Amino acid sequence: MAISVFDMFKIGIGPSSSHTVGPMRAGALFVTELRNQNRLHSVERIEVRLYGSLSATGIGHGSDRATVMGLMGEWPDQIDPGQVNQRIDALRADNQLMLAGEQAITFVWERDMCLLNENLPYHPNGMTLCAYGKTGEVYEQTYYSVGGGFVIDAEQAASGVLDNDTTVLPYDFFSGAQLLKLCKTHGMSISELMMANEKVWRSEEEIREKIMVI
Repeated sequence: MAISVFDMFKIGIGPSSSHTVGPMRAGALFVTELRNQNRLHSVERIEVRLYGSLSATGIGHGSDRATVMGLMGEWPDQIDPGQVNQRIDALRADNQLMLAGEQAITFVWERDMCLLNENLPYHPNGMTLCAYGKTGEVYEQTYYSVGGGFVIDAEQAASGVLDNDTTVLPYDFFSGAQLLKLCKTHGMSISELMMANEKVWRSEEEIREKIMVI
């Protein structure tokens, strides 16, 4: 699996990449999948189940609020952090969540936000999202926030294949020592070598623009 600089350095809402950014991404991925399956508009209620560390420290790290904002269609690099508390307060006042920003559903915080004192098998940062319609469950998925804002689903966890990426980098390395050796062998600085690798995914102009945004 090839990892870009922009996989490691992310713009995201704090305070925690594992407990805040990851859960928001999980919520957003969930509603994206509902939309892809043409099930979004059949959803009437969603239940959030936070396990392990997400349950134990989730309120302090905003895991509960981050998950809900993801369900509302927000992504960590695009959301306005200053609006989060106001939007959550409004949701809790009227028990209504705008799913993916377009489908109004009932969400009763005390009923639908479940903090469970148990761990899922793969990782302590586990969460399950369940969507229900008129006739019962519409879709369910379990996600794990595995660090650095990276999120995998239950199928990825079970298969051991965390990413199907087959990108081949011109200068592949797995340690700092290998990186320095490549630089010496090819007469390149670290920044030159990293730029060459990043250009596998995007142009130099795009790379510099994204760096400046960060």
